[in-house]
Amino acid sequence: AALSQETFSPVLFTSKRKEPEVIVPLREPGRIEVVAIGISTGGPNALREVFAHLDPKFSRPILVVQHMPAGFTKEFAASLDKICPLSVKEAEDKDEIHPGQIYIAPGNFHIVVEKSTLCNVIRLSSADLRNGHRPSADWLFESVAKIYQNRALGVIMTGMGRDGAVQLAEMRKQGAWTLGQDEESSIVYGMPRVAYELGAVQKQVSLENMANEMNTLVREHGK
Repeated sequence: AALSQETFSPVLFTSKRKEPEVIVPLREPGRIEVVAIGISTGGPNALREVFAHLDPKFSRPILVVQHMPAGFTKEFAASLDKICPLSVKEAEDKDEIHPGQIYIAPGNFHIVVEKSTLCNVIRLSSADLRNGHRPSADWLFESVAKIYQNRALGVIMTGMGRDGAVQLAEMRKQGAWTLGQDEESSIVYGMPRVAYELGAVQKQVSLENMANEMNTLVREHGK
């Protein structure tokens, strides 16, 4: 049978831009107590760029979900630690969350925040894959939205798919500050694009400016 003309309609091959949905936060953004980052394809180099330019006085903990298989994250954290003014480590179960410390989710484990009397802690979970991933950014963002509400900064960066987008929108709804990497500087504009379309991203930022944006927000709203 002859192919119909519609098969070759250019509409099939153009990526249409959706106007972002509008999220009306439940409360005004507050004092930033924690930063949560979700990132995937192109992430290792992007994180090197960001972490190398963080302010040595960056006074907030940073929790990171970088999609990476088991066995690679410890060495990855160690390599970031060499170039970052803050201390970087692979997260362990029951790690206390301290200011100025960066925690990388271990391959094959979700990380979530658990409320504790003196100091919130990180818990590792072997629960099912989410959005095809373990660790999943949605797991981390969901727990941060619940525990910190408007006292957090959520960042979604280069990556394929949609992991993190839905729960970054939940963070935004709770009043958290949120940033998304822009299309031009993303290796894959997947996760940040879905988050942007869901209305989860307050501001789109280039990779080159991401560290400066984080430094400024924490300096101005982390005290």
